Amino acid sequence: MQRPAFLDLRRLEGRIVALFLGLLLLVQLGSVVLVNRSVQANAEASIDADLKTAGHRLERLLFQRVLRQHDIAVLLAADDGFRSAVGLMHQEAGTETLRDALANHAERVGAALVAFEDLEHRLVAGAGVQPERFVGLAADLPEGAPAEGDTRLVLVDEKPYQLVRVPVRAPGPLGAVLMGFALDEDVLADLKGLTNVDALLLVRGGGPWRKPLSLEADKALMLMEQAARAEMGQNQARRLNLPDGDERRGRLFDLKVRGAANGVQLSALLTASVSEAIGPYNSLRWTLLALTLAGVVAFAIGSVVTARRISGPIGALARSAERLGRGDYDCPVQAPRNLGEVSELAQAFETMRQGIKAREADVHRLAFWDPLTDLPNRAQFVERLRTWLREHPQERMAVLMLDLDRFKHVNDVLGHAVGDQLLQRVAERLQAQSGSGHLLARLGGDEFALLFEGAAASQALGLAREMAQGFERPLSIGEQTIDVSAGIGIALFPDHAREADALLGHAELAMYAAKRGQHGVLLYDPAMDEGSQQSLGLLTELRRAVEQEELRLFLQPKLDLHTREVHSAEALVRWQHPTRGLVPPGLFIPFAEQTGFVRQLTAWVLRASARFAVEAEALGCPLRISVNLSTRDLLDAELPDKIRTMLQQEGARPEQLCLEITESAIMDDPARALATTEQLHAMGFRLAIDDFGTGYSSLAYLKNLPVQELKIDQSFVMAMEREADDRKIVRSTIDLAHNLGLAVVAEGIETATALALLAHWGCDEAQGYHLARPMPAGQLPGWWQAWQAPDFRDSALGPLTTT
Repeated sequence: MQRPAFLDLRRLEGRIVALFLGLLLLVQLGSVVLVNRSVQANAEASIDADLKTAGHRLERLLFQRVLRQHDIAVLLAADDGFRSAVGLMHQEAGTETLRDALANHAERVGAALVAFEDLEHRLVAGAGVQPERFVGLAADLPEGAPAEGDTRLVLVDEKPYQLVRVPVRAPGPLGAVLMGFALDEDVLADLKGLTNVDALLLVRGGGPWRKPLSLEADKALMLMEQAARAEMGQNQARRLNLPDGDERRGRLFDLKVRGAANGVQLSALLTASVSEAIGPYNSLRWTLLALTLAGVVAFAIGSVVTARRISGPIGALARSAERLGRGDYDCPVQAPRNLGEVSELAQAFETMRQGIKAREADVHRLAFWDPLTDLPNRAQFVERLRTWLREHPQERMAVLMLDLDRFKHVNDVLGHAVGDQLLQRVAERLQAQSGSGHLLARLGGDEFALLFEGAAASQALGLAREMAQGFERPLSIGEQTIDVSAGIGIALFPDHAREADALLGHAELAMYAAKRGQHGVLLYDPAMDEGSQQSLGLLTELRRAVEQEELRLFLQPKLDLHTREVHSAEALVRWQHPTRGLVPPGLFIPFAEQTGFVRQLTAWVLRASARFAVEAEALGCPLRISVNLSTRDLLDAELPDKIRTMLQQEGARPEQLCLEITESAIMDDPARALATTEQLHAMGFRLAIDDFGTGYSSLAYLKNLPVQELKIDQSFVMAMEREADDRKIVRSTIDLAHNLGLAVVAEGIETATALALLAHWGCDEAQGYHLARPMPAGQLPGWWQAWQAPDFRDSALGPLTTT
């Protein structure tokens, strides 16, 4: 059975209740302790005050008692019969008569002794205990009434007595009457009645304490022993504990005794019960206990109610948070009233729910819809394609994928704003052509896809051709009229694939094949996939080649046509495949450029070239190594920093490298190419334009580039011996470069005639198979030392020099 929440300390409600009750009990416990201590302290203080008062009361009682005894003695002294007996005291029979009268009077008034002394203070007659000793003790006793506070106590055999002395006259002085009264328990009982203090008379000094008079023999003995052990002094209050649990407070009060031996003292041990003194406070304790129990109950109920008022809304907020976590943003969060921060928290949850719901809608829109064309995007197209395949496994279907031609040219020439409008107009045209029964999506860039439900090959081809023909009509955007075309690829379900990704992949292959062959529309053929699988395997192996150091650096020397010496070489990369052997660069370099892996290849070639330049210089073979940068390299904003770090790691200098930039790479993004080349030039690198003449570069861009070298493409050089136009291009390019202050390098030299022509026209450097084939970098220092420049005299040229 599950415990209630307010009893579960793991829950907030239980912790609140436990905290409230714990604090209450702690406060009440502290209150009880303080009250008990206060009661105890007050009781002890009250007892101490009572004990002090009781000592004075005891003295007062003894004084009053001795006054009464004095009055009794006065009556005896005034009695005619007694005076007659005193008058006969000189006769033999008179002494006996006086003694009998004294004995009768002592018995009548309860005196311990009655004696008569003459004027010389000699004992004449007496009755009771040791009259002669009393007469000796009363030698200096005044005959009149006791003065205030004079209790006239004497000790006889360590027993206290009160002694009074009254003169006898008839009419002249005859002597004095002495009366001694034993100090009995009546005085102590009176004191108990007046002050609720028990008294015990003790004789102290000259040995162990003695108790001549007690209330209760056993109890008095225990009290006396404890007081003796505590070495209790005059007017000192001490705690005395009896075995029966009776805790008492005790105080000694010394009484004035006449004629006491030296060091012997009569004291009253005054004690009062602490428990009796605390007794009146017990009702207060019970009241406090009852209030504590009532407070606990009230606090328990109040804390449970308060905890539920807090934990209830928090629990509701937790459930709301769980709903939000599950993606349910429709149910509002109810904000409780009058709960301060909890209400604010609930309101914050509601605001968060609304914000998340709005952002979720935006995210869903961004995740599944194309914001430019308002068409489904790739994610939604793929999801709905998978859903359709799962729900209609027996039906036919076709996927059409379309990619625009020359869209990048539109963006570059007319700007991205016109490009975006073009995509919107294309989307509108495709929607009109496909109808509302098909799912049309923009996959990204200028790619669109169409899900054609229930379509066979003929139906899909028919719709695709209609869409292609629709592009024959130019699109008008503002004042611009744009002619666009597209390549469309088709993949069929279940003929070509049964999975969404495979269908899209096959349609994409057919689309690229249609664009390459300019077919317009093309149906997928399994033969198209062989090249794709080969490319995928090639990319995996190429990554492994870099990681496992299967790449090799080859170098092709460059001849300085002015000095006929070799001072530089071009870096080339070769792949030493573990099973295929040496893979030609034409098989993997273009693929690396298409996939973007060319950046890793360039980084490897740069590092290897820098390392070789340092090693060759140490061997006495200083060479400047030319490394080609691809379009992707040139558009990398971090390229200068990467090269700088590499040079520092290899210990190379910028002047040991020449960076060759293709003409097409410059024209893809002239502004970024200019920024990158300026940084490289500032670092000290020699820069060259590679394959000049094959692109459509503008001289306005070229003249602003910080390059020092122009490299004529080998296609012109190799054909210039037989083609007059190519000779004119090469010669004009050399003149143009020199006029711009650039050095000229010609590649593709395969004959002595070509070498002689270039030297005759003033070309600066040449490279090609006629001079040296590319060789492993390790072989170049040996070749360099043994190599001799060929003879390229002008006499061998004949009529070629004039054309």
